[in-house]
Amino acid sequence: MTEPLVPEDELEFRYFRAGGPGGQNVNKVSTAVHMRFDAANSPSLDEAVRTRLMKAAGSRLTNEGVIQITATRFRTQERNRDDAVERLNALIEKARIAPVKRIRTKPTKGSKERRLQAKAGRSKIKAARGRPDFSD
Repeated sequence: MTEPLVPEDELEFRYFRAGGPGGQNVNKVSTAVHMRFDAANSPSLDEAVRTRLMKAAGSRLTNEGVIQITATRFRTQERNRDDAVERLNALIEKARIAPVKRIRTKPTKGSKERRLQAKAGRSKIKAARGRPDFSD
């Protein structure tokens, strides 16, 4: 079983019947998992990770700051539960990595000259597209 990166008591699981393969078993057994994690009020996340996690969650995030993950890929409740926890762990791991700040650099003298030469070349090409001059 996959261990969550947040305490188990912060996760809320609900089980329901899923469609897909499984024959008549699908109509009888609640194997699909709907997991909820209150990211906005979680004491186990620091503020920077929390904001990045809520941004990374996208459409899975509710207005109240709860991340909802539904797992129906597997035919057993335990595997679907593990799948939901793994997907939440992947989101948290992604949010733990702080983005690298971009360091602005100035263009080199050579790159400026090449850009200006390319602009001049394009200008000549476009100027040559006009009507031919028959004034000779």
